[in-house]
Amino acid sequence: MNLAHLADQSLKRFGDRESVLYKGRWYRSAEWAADGRRGANALASLGVGPGDRVAVMMPNDLPVFQTIGGTLASGAVVLPIIFLLAPPEIRHIVEDAGPRVFVTSPLFLDKVTEALDGMEEPPRILVAGGPAPEGAGSFDELLAEASSDFSIVERDEDDVAVIMYTGGTTGRPKGVELTHGNLHWNAVTVADAVRLTQDSVSLLCLPVAHLFGLFAGIIGQVLGLRGVMLEWFTPDETLQAIQEHRVSYTAMVPTMLTMLLQHPTADDYDTSSLETVFVSAAPVPVELAEAFEKRFDCQVLEAYGQTEAAPAIALNPPGAVRKAGSTGMPLPGCEVRIVDGEDRPLPAGEVGEIVARSPGVMRGYRNLPEETEAALRGGWLHTGDMGYLDEDGYLFVTDRKRDLIIRGGENVFPRDVEDVLIEHPAVAEVAVVGRPDERLGEEVVAFVVKSSGADATEEELLAHVTERLARYKSPKEVRFVPELPKSPIGKVLKRDLRDQLVSGDEKYR
Repeated sequence: MNLAHLADQSLKRFGDRESVLYKGRWYRSAEWAADGRRGANALASLGVGPGDRVAVMMPNDLPVFQTIGGTLASGAVVLPIIFLLAPPEIRHIVEDAGPRVFVTSPLFLDKVTEALDGMEEPPRILVAGGPAPEGAGSFDELLAEASSDFSIVERDEDDVAVIMYTGGTTGRPKGVELTHGNLHWNAVTVADAVRLTQDSVSLLCLPVAHLFGLFAGIIGQVLGLRGVMLEWFTPDETLQAIQEHRVSYTAMVPTMLTMLLQHPTADDYDTSSLETVFVSAAPVPVELAEAFEKRFDCQVLEAYGQTEAAPAIALNPPGAVRKAGSTGMPLPGCEVRIVDGEDRPLPAGEVGEIVARSPGVMRGYRNLPEETEAALRGGWLHTGDMGYLDEDGYLFVTDRKRDLIIRGGENVFPRDVEDVLIEHPAVAEVAVVGRPDERLGEEVVAFVVKSSGADATEEELLAHVTERLARYKSPKEVRFVPELPKSPIGKVLKRDLRDQLVSGDEKYR
């Protein structure tokens, strides 16, 4: 088994066809498969072989696929690094994973060079998509000289294919080791569920150097989809692509929905072809999903997963019965339980930690045996998320376990408060966290980004909450901020907000 076979299998099943449109040119599936083998020969010329790690930090571009496809074909391990990370974060990943080669773009070369400065045994830097300065190699030149004749190295399903470092919302990023079997099972299972066809035109606007974007690309190969790829996500380019290419399906994170919904010229574009938007990576407020569906006349289908599950756990497939606020039902072949603090299963309707078991669950965290054992104890992936299953088996995600606020002995789930605040027309984004309090243990604090042109006072928002929720859940304080701190894929970094509250920093006041 090797994920690199998917490109050849797709070519065999669906024929040589227009596969990916990028910057005005269609790339055919035969060309795509050949580029992966050419990438394997280019990397092999540098000694890359089975088990070696190859770091990839690039925007969406052709070389990122040549690098990823070539790495997998050679039996090596893909190490995607999101380009928004700071040099110290990049260095931590490189020191922990020990890649032999680091492929990057001229855009990020200075950042990579700074991150690797002073390392005793740094990886070989290759530049793709532009000239290579002294001290770095040219991946473009290696590709130009490489043959497309390469025999894909067979791997066992338990061999690691990708090491994806988590976003670091709980401290230093951990390297999640995902195997060929993990990713193949999850991609095929999701592909069966989403009910898309070759007639579906997909839009890839997520970074491929992150699991969500990489996974979307793998599903495209499984289904034989025709896809339009953007180098970056911007509202105008996204809306233009939907209009021009009659896009019917895309995958996004909630922040993207908010940006499109609030974009002042969104109504100038013809988005009538858009049928389905899959959303994951962070909870989607019901109000946001409903407003997006109303404005763009499409379905917003929330999925639930995490990097450690490669990544999907539950999904709302098109055409199925939907329940507001639910992430759907567990994937076929994936078991989900809700457990208490002693790992005892809870009945339907009771909130506890979400645990999952499936062929997609990671092999473990790189170089962290104790944390791996804790996360996978009892044979179940402990997600750290809180939620419940209803009587029909639908999963509802309420909050992160660590985000739970205990105020005067009462549990306050931040998402309950956030869902109410987001209903107010003056609120564009909101995050609720706990602040240490001597009397009550914790107090509830809401950070609010106002909608463009809207205004509201703290008193108005507090009254809005107390009319709808129990008084103990109402925030003690509302702080208006220009923006919320986010990870590279759009997750709100509540840890940063809590740290600001504890330190007294005025940044988010």
